[in-house]
Amino acid sequence: MRTTKAHSITGWIAAMGATLLATVFSASSVSAQLPAEDAKDWKLREEVGNIRVYTVDQTDSSFKAFKAEALLDTPIENLMAVMINPESCLEWVHNCIESYAFGEGNFHDRYAYSVNNMPWPVTDRDYVLRIQTRGNRASGEVIMDLNAIPNQRREFDGRIRVDRSDTFYRFIPRGDQTKMIWIQHTDPNGSLPGWLVNSLLVDIPVRSLQALEKVAQKPHYQGFELVYDDAGQLISVRHSTE
Repeated sequence: MRTTKAHSITGWIAAMGATLLATVFSASSVSAQLPAEDAKDWKLREEVGNIRVYTVDQTDSSFKAFKAEALLDTPIENLMAVMINPESCLEWVHNCIESYAFGEGNFHDRYAYSVNNMPWPVTDRDYVLRIQTRGNRASGEVIMDLNAIPNQRREFDGRIRVDRSDTFYRFIPRGDQTKMIWIQHTDPNGSLPGWLVNSLLVDIPVRSLQALEKVAQKPHYQGFELVYDDAGQLISVRHSTE
């Protein structure tokens, strides 16, 4: 049988995950700096098809946080097949031009490096991220937290390291569809023109979610399943032929 890239990545995560985390992280402990999903101050900024984007001020930052909600026409298994591929940022995240895993990690707790392309003359930003994943069979939901850990890798010339970025993904199965909630706040460091900041807050989630829906329908992201332990906790995402 031909081994796909996503299939091989699953094997990599499984190999790294021989010892699973003993603690299941809670949403409040990991994403404490992000506004709540149901915070009353969210303001609708854009509605495109099945995607709604909201923003809210952050009291300790000059940059707003955004929340994107979408009902994606693809099952949760396909989306998680995309998410476990450390290079999938290139396929769906708007302006992502480099992405790969690094260091030791496992399915629940791993690390990635990525670069966002910025329009000239703005300097590209790079991210060093800790990615934590959890889920349970009872709800069927999967939650991911991506938090900047800037000092875990040396800085590179020609790129500005983002030292504050917090992202929360919630995937909620709806039969053959999936509701996705994406909350993010990033302080991109350095001076940025206001027009660029405002456009990124809307363009990134809208274009990214439109791309994600299409990417998750590609052949090499089909045929995956969520794997749970005896306690009903999510422990892996694997191809059904494994």
